[in-house]
Order: sequence, then structure tokens, then C-alpha cells
Amino acid sequence: MLLLIVLLPLCMGTALTLWLGRRSRMGSALAAATVTAASLALLLLQAPEVMSGQALRQSWSWVPEIGLNLSFRLDGLSLLFAGLILCIGLLIVLYAHFYLSPQDSAGKFFSEMMLFMAAMLGVALSDNVLLLVVFWELTSISSFLLIGYWSHRPEARAGARQALAVTGGGGLAMLGGMVMLGQVAGTYELSGMLGQVEAIQASPLFVPALILILLGCLTKSAQFPFHFWLPDAMAAPTPVSAYLHSATMVKAGVFLLMRLYPVLSGTGWFEAIVSAAGLTTVVFAAFVAIFKHDLKGLLAYSTISHLGLIVFLIGLGSPLAAVAAVFHVLNHATFKASLFMIAGIVDHETHSRDMRQLGGLWKFMPWTATLSMVAAASMAGVPLTNGFLSKEMFFTEAVNASSGLWAIAVPVLVTLAGIFSVAYSLRLVHDTYFNGELGDVPNSHPHEPPLGMKLPVIVLVTLCLAVGLLPALTFGPLVHVATTAMVGQPLPAYHLAIWHGFNLPLLMSAVALGLGVALYLALARGKRLHGLNSEDWFGVLTGRAILSRLMDGLFGLSGRLSARLETGSLQRYVLCLVIAAIVLVGSQFMGQDISTGQRPQMPANGLAIAIWALLAVTCVALVLTHRQRFQSVVLVGVVGLVTSLCFVSLSAPDLALTQLSVEVVSTVMLLMGLALLPQQSPKESSSARRTRDALIALTGGAGMAWVAWLFMTRDLESISWYFLAQSLPMGGGTNVVNVILVDFRGYDTFGEITVLGIAAIGVLALMDGLRARRPAMDPEGRRWTFATPPLLLKVAASVVLPLALVFALYIFMRGHNLPGGGFIAGLITAVALVLQFMAMGQDRAEAMMQAHGGRRFVRWIGSGLAIAGLTGVGAFVWGRPFMTSAHGHPAVPVLGELPLASAALFDLGVFCTVVGATLLTISVLGAVSRERGPKPVSDSGVPA
Repeated sequence: MLLLIVLLPLCMGTALTLWLGRRSRMGSALAAATVTAASLALLLLQAPEVMSGQALRQSWSWVPEIGLNLSFRLDGLSLLFAGLILCIGLLIVLYAHFYLSPQDSAGKFFSEMMLFMAAMLGVALSDNVLLLVVFWELTSISSFLLIGYWSHRPEARAGARQALAVTGGGGLAMLGGMVMLGQVAGTYELSGMLGQVEAIQASPLFVPALILILLGCLTKSAQFPFHFWLPDAMAAPTPVSAYLHSATMVKAGVFLLMRLYPVLSGTGWFEAIVSAAGLTTVVFAAFVAIFKHDLKGLLAYSTISHLGLIVFLIGLGSPLAAVAAVFHVLNHATFKASLFMIAGIVDHETHSRDMRQLGGLWKFMPWTATLSMVAAASMAGVPLTNGFLSKEMFFTEAVNASSGLWAIAVPVLVTLAGIFSVAYSLRLVHDTYFNGELGDVPNSHPHEPPLGMKLPVIVLVTLCLAVGLLPALTFGPLVHVATTAMVGQPLPAYHLAIWHGFNLPLLMSAVALGLGVALYLALARGKRLHGLNSEDWFGVLTGRAILSRLMDGLFGLSGRLSARLETGSLQRYVLCLVIAAIVLVGSQFMGQDISTGQRPQMPANGLAIAIWALLAVTCVALVLTHRQRFQSVVLVGVVGLVTSLCFVSLSAPDLALTQLSVEVVSTVMLLMGLALLPQQSPKESSSARRTRDALIALTGGAGMAWVAWLFMTRDLESISWYFLAQSLPMGGGTNVVNVILVDFRGYDTFGEITVLGIAAIGVLALMDGLRARRPAMDPEGRRWTFATPPLLLKVAASVVLPLALVFALYIFMRGHNLPGGGFIAGLITAVALVLQFMAMGQDRAEAMMQAHGGRRFVRWIGSGLAIAGLTGVGAFVWGRPFMTSAHGHPAVPVLGELPLASAALFDLGVFCTVVGATLLTISVLGAVSRERGPKPVSDSGVPA
């Protein structure tokens, strides 16, 4: 059930919204809303158990050897964050449908949003820290896509790159910390770490692990000095900003601090680092927000400040401070999401977010202005709003947790932050809706937006007031179970109420409200605030300049290194690689016994000697004629053929079939590619360089041959016995090679076919649209065309193709128990289709295969990878690790007992990928040589 909450948006949501987006904008939005609502319903079905104090956990093995499992945990804390992600997400979907213009791709937006939602749900629900890191990095990637949604805008691309650089870098640091934490605890399961707290904190690796994990948390939550990426992320569409800044992206760091609180807190290091970072951020960002003229820029720095408030409370290390932090997470999500949506409404209606141009919007948009005032009042902490309650708790904990010199400094600093918060909240309302008449904006006749844009804001603003008036009845139970799950122990008595009597926190609130209003009025007199800029006040402290200089320095250094190393000479590259290999391998044998071993040697028969002689002669001929490109390809094919014969002699028919098929396909591809180049490569080396290269090549070749000889003449402990013994009981097949490929090393095979697909698509990307310029005649005076293939080739292809397809099916079906498999079957099919391609003529072949430049074969590759990947995931259904084969022998009527294994589906994915990749490459190479102009004519004068 917990896995399904994540999988619904990850798989169904992304695919369905993207597919429907090409057909109907409304359909894509409805699909996004339906998937989100379905995940929310699944979450709510389990909420009663969690609210009673239980923690639900589900786990499946994934890569158990490294401790990576699909483990999910639903307790009060994860319920709170998952609920925020889905509830706010549902409102954002509704808002975005009305916000996006007809020119914006709805399918692209909602599919990326579903991907991001799934990543955030994975972070909130993960019980395995390695799995959490996987989802954590997926949030960085998906947020990069969302921030750069308007990719035609330079600021969007720059903001997306900056966000990915900062949060991705922090994520890599966090990965190191999580690995160390898991090594110390002896488990990567969060549930297991809770019982190892003393041992973890006593380890010398604890402090380095803590610092690395905090780097990940503080960068993701935009804490000083890593805050600068968040304002630049405002280049994203407003629905993205509202979602990222209220309930998801920036809250991920806060969530992880809360999730790891029982493990990391209590040593002093955690409290000192986290509270210092939070206190610095809450004051600094609140002050900068006052001077931001862009509505979203002001809200961005406001977000940074409020995140600092939450981080500061977490760092105080007390249970009641944890209650305040959890409570403010909910309150901040409600008023910040509504304010960002209101900023989008203003931008949508006036086409401007610059408060220096706005003003007087009250008379045009009174309902929007009213909603803005309530949400801004909550952000400022005005009484009767939810923001006031959590601000009071913030002030209370800041006073109670301080001692000594900090007993004065901390309350002063948090009150100062409250003053700044009131000032920027007042500016947001006054400069937008009052402060004179509407300025020079692109749309001088704004009006209220559609109800679909206002409805999410109304819901959230109503919630701000409801929580402010009845906190114990609204968020109270959820706050209690979430905080209990966070601290891992029962909470002391506390009350969420409007009135706690006259005390110092109330006085601090009154001072903040009064001085905040006074500060804004002083700065706004004569519109002086419009002439001030935070960049002028803080300069390099805003962080953007530091990152820009750092990036410029890195690019400059990489450019200088590339200029020294990347000379453009392939010969020099190979020379460096061979010399490095000789030095590295040779250094390992210094002082070692490099004489022939004692293992008995097998006698060589006459056939073997003849084959080796053929191989030696071929290699010599290849060296002497390497400048003749076509001859070189043929000679390389001979080497491959000899290799296939060696596999046959060593009882490896699978490898022989694979090698032979690869040789045929690669030879055809090489010939098609070389047809676009001169038949003879020029001389590029002097006699001295050729002599040097020959000596180095002989040294490297002789050295590797001797290393191979040393290994083959020594006894070794083989691991083949394990695979021979376990192939049938564990993999369900007697063909050990195939079982290794699709089961024991299925993950490697999946990676290999992924690389194969990427390589083929890379060929398409590099050569799509390219046309080769070649002469009309070959050196013998014949037309250079594929339009009229030889008759013998046509007849042979018509016979070979059906036989080859039947043989490929036979090879595919027997592969799990006898030599064969999906890879070999795919190559055989590809060879047959390539032959048909040549026999039919290029134009007719492409028309029948409907290749259109090879793009259709991309679907073959995608389908193959999807089938293989889903087969691996399907192993979880039978409780098996990822990419392992489920097998059995069901009795089928008429046919009897059949040996079946899920590996057949995996092999089908391999087959589709191999066929698609091969034909895509062939099609692209053929398209490059396609003739333009009128169709060629045959010798008889009839159009071919």
C-alpha cells in the first residue's frame, strides 16, 4: 500500500499526463488530479492507525548486498509531510490548469510535477536511508526540470542549473554521510538505527557523518550561506514556486532534520550547527525580503526566513521546540502557498510582479486583495491567524532555551526577525493593492481571476483563520502524533491555544508588530523603498556572486586543462592510454614471480595451430593495410570469426552465436559508416613516430599476452561451481550463461541494454538531418546508389527473412535452458532485417518499416527497456529481489507441464532493445546517404 502511494504518480501519473497532454489540456489536468487524489485516498485509509500512535512499515528486497531495500514507513511525521505534499499538490493542479497559457505544454508540466511529487513522497515515506537518497536526488532532478520549464528563457535555465548545482552537491555530501551512518549503525534502515543511537554517537565517524548530512539538509532548505539558489528559482512558473516553497522541495531538508532528530540530536554538535544556521537565516533573509521589489522575490526570501525559523527550533533540541517546529511547518505551508498563488494571480492579470509598478489594485481586484491581506497577516504573525500562534511558540522557545549572554541576544534577534517580517508583509499588501494608482503595467485593466484560480487560495486562507481560532481542533492531533514520531518519546504537557496570558513572548509580539509597521512607514515615505536594493546593501553576501565567481573559475580551469590535454589527436589519446596501462600493470608485477606456472598445459592439435596462424596472419595484414578502410573492416571480421571458433572449441556456443551475430551487424554498420568517408585514410605519422608507436604497441601487446599466460598456467579457484549448482534451483534454467545474464547479473544486463539504447539514440541525435556529399559514380564508373539492388540479393532475402525470423523465435524460446536467448535472437532478427533492407532498396525499405529517419525505432528501444525494467520490478510481487527470476512448472491442458520463468519477459525486453538499437543505427546511417532530387533510373531508362 505504501509503495503504491509513490508508484501511482511515479509511473501512472507521469505517463498518463504526458500522453493526454498531447490530446487535451483538460484531460492532462484531470489525470494529474485523479492520480493525486488516489494517492491521497490511500494515505487517508491508513491515517486512523497512524493517528492512534502506530507506525506502519513495509519492505521488499532490492539490492540487499549493499543494504538497499524498498522499505517504507508511515508514522505521524511522514503522514504529516505526505499529506501536505498531496493536499497542496491537489490544489496546485487545479490552480495550474487555469494559470498555464495555451502556449504552455500541459502534458510536460503535469508529468514533471507528478515526477516531483513522487520523489517527495518517496523522501517522506522511505525507511531506508539509501532509498531516501535515491528519492532525494530525484527531487533535485525533477525540480531542475520544473524550474527550467520555460526553457526558452535564459533566467529559467540559469535558475535551474544553479538549483541543481547547490542541492545536487549537497545531496552528494549527504550520501557520504548516510553511508558512514549506516556503516556505524550496521544497518541502513531508519527503524534499526533508532536502537543504535548510543553506539552511533560514540563512533569517531559520527561528527563527519553529521556534518555531511547537515550539508544536504541545509542546502536543500536554502539556509545561509546556501540560500541564494532559492530566489533565482523564481524563474519557474508560479504553480511550481507555490509547490516547491510551501510543501515540497525546501521542506525536504526540514523533514530530514526531523526524521533523523532521534539519531543525530543530543551531542551538542547538532544543536550548535542547526540552531546557529537557522537563527542567522531567519534574521538575514527577513531583512533582505523588505527590499525586494519583485513579489515572488519577496516571498522567496520570506520562505528562506521562515525555514530558518523552523530549523532554529529544531536545533534547540527540546520537545516543545519540536512541537513549535512541526506546527509552523503546517502553518507556513498554508499561508505561503496561498501567497505565491496570489502573486501568480497578480502577474496573470497585470503581466507584472514589480511592486514599483503595481499599486491601486484594490479597486480592480477586491476579493484577491482581501485574501492577500489575510494570508499576509498570517505570515506577519497577526493575532487570530495561525501564523500568530506558531510565532508565539517560536518566541517562547527562544526565550526558554537561552542562557547566559544568549539570554539577551537570542530574544533580541528573534524579535528583530519578527519586526522585519511585519515590514515585508505590510509592504506586500500596501505596495500591491494601495499606495496610489496602478502604474505602467502591460495590462492596465486587470480584473478578478477565474474561480478555479481563486478557489485554492480561498481554501488555504480559510484554513489560516480556522487554525488561528481553533488550533487544538484543527491541526492539534496531527501536530501531536507528528512531533511524537519526530522526538521518539512522549511529549510533555502543552496546549495549542490563542491566549496564554501576559508574558514576555506576547510583549515581543507586540513590539514586533508595532516596530514592524513603523519601520515600513519610515522606509516607504516618499516611496524611498522603491529606490533601495538589497544587492547594494549586502553585495557578495547574497551568495550569487560567490557562486558565479566559483563557476567561472571552474570553467576557466577546465578550459585550460582541456586545451593542454584535448589536442584533437586520436593517436595521442591512444598513446597515453597504452603507456598508462603499461606503467600501471607493470608496476604491479615489480618484484613478483612472472615465470610460467606449474599448471599442466593442454596439447594443441593441428586445427588449433592452423586457426592461430590464420589469426596471426590476419593481424599482420590488418597492421599493414590499416589505411585501406574497407579491407580493415573485413580483416577485423576475420578476427571476430576466429574468436567465435575459439568459443566453440571451449564449449561456449552462446558466446559463439553472440560473437558471430555481432560481427555481422557491426560489419554492416561499419561499412555503411565508412561509405560516407574516403576509402583510404591519409598518412598522418612520420617514420619515427610509426617506429615509436610500433614499439609501444608491441610492448603493450606482449605484456598483456604474458599476463594472460601467467594466469592460464597457474591454478585458480573458479566460481563456476556456484552458478552450475544454483542455475536451476534459483534461476529456473539449465543454460547457465543465460541464467547469469537475466537473473544473477540481470541488473548488469539491464544497464548494458540501456547503454546500447542510449548509444543508438546518440547516433540519431548526432546524425539526424545530416546528408553526405558523395560522387555520383564509384571508381569503376557505376552509379553510387542503393535504388536497384542485385536480383540475387532480392531472391536470397525473400527466402532468408522468414527462415531467420523462425530461427530467431526458436533461439529466443529455448534460451533459458539451451544455448540462445533474447540478445542472440535480437541480433539474428536484426541481421535478417538488414539483409531485407539492402535487398528492397533504401526508399522502399524505409517506407515499409515506417522509419521516418529512424524515430519509430526509438519506441522499440523504449518498449524494450520498459519491459525489462518492469520485469525486474515484478520480482517484488513474489517477494524476490529486484531483477531476479520467478519460475515454475505449471501444468497446462494438452501441452502438459511447461517450464516457465519471468526471465522470458526480461529476454523479450532485451530482444526489443537490440532490434530497435540496431535498426535505428542502420536507418540513420542509411538516411545520411539518401539521395536527393529525382529518383535514379535503371540501365533500361525506367525509374527505379
